[in-house]
Amino acid sequence: MKLTSAELETLEINTLLDVMYQRLGYDFRNYSRESIQRRLNYVVESEQVTSISELIPKIMHDELFGKRIIGHFLVNVTEMFRDPKFFRAVVNELFPVLETFPFFKIWHAGCSTGEEPYSLAILLKEHGLLDRARIYATDLSPNVIKKAKDGIFTEKKLVEYQSGYQQAGGQGALRDHFFVRYGSAKIDGHIRQRITFACHNLVTDSVFAEVQMIVCRNVMIYFDAGLKKHVLSLFSNALSPGGLLCLGSQESLEGVNDNGFEKLSSANRIYKKAHPTSKVVRMCH
Repeated sequence: MKLTSAELETLEINTLLDVMYQRLGYDFRNYSRESIQRRLNYVVESEQVTSISELIPKIMHDELFGKRIIGHFLVNVTEMFRDPKFFRAVVNELFPVLETFPFFKIWHAGCSTGEEPYSLAILLKEHGLLDRARIYATDLSPNVIKKAKDGIFTEKKLVEYQSGYQQAGGQGALRDHFFVRYGSAKIDGHIRQRITFACHNLVTDSVFAEVQMIVCRNVMIYFDAGLKKHVLSLFSNALSPGGLLCLGSQESLEGVNDNGFEKLSSANRIYKKAHPTSKVVRMCH
């Protein structure tokens, strides 16, 4: 039976994603097909091949090539205090909740190179809450985790981030939280010590701790409905009763919320775990 061009392309994509998972351990099979298609179009053009099929044997037999292709699939768009209204809402609406705990844990899933968890930690410090907090910042990519651990940015970037910091409710100058020298800015050591950076795969890994708050912004927009449900179940298991879930401005739980999350803020995509669910599963990782 002869396949149509659309059917052939679907077969090519399915085969490629299977090979990436089997050969490299990265599972993109349940990502949004629209998102996958956009990335593959870019890969085909940048690698100067004529079809998706040409990529498959190269990934199977050339590990370095495969890792380069994975880099095209990992979206790492971030900045400090991205969407300042969200951070202001966290300060005004969620910090009073966190203040009720003698100690609390926050999981920032999909942390990229660390700008957003550092932003949250800076605000926690300014409100006297950082010493009560432990932030677990995780990402799929080992390369971005390494960069996040370093906590080094350019002085120029700090100038660019100052406006967002102020709009988010920052209480001073952003550079006060960095050691600035020779054009580079390294995050304050005390802030760095309160954050644990680690690799974690939302698709294949399990829960590693019970937390009071989860931040996962602009990650699930790349998932299909089935994977979104899986990740929400993971988050529900990780959150303590009444725990807080913060998503990105383009994300919604509509149609996939089977885990009893109540909406606290529509504008800022902030939710609350409505009732206790199953016990946390420990992660071996």
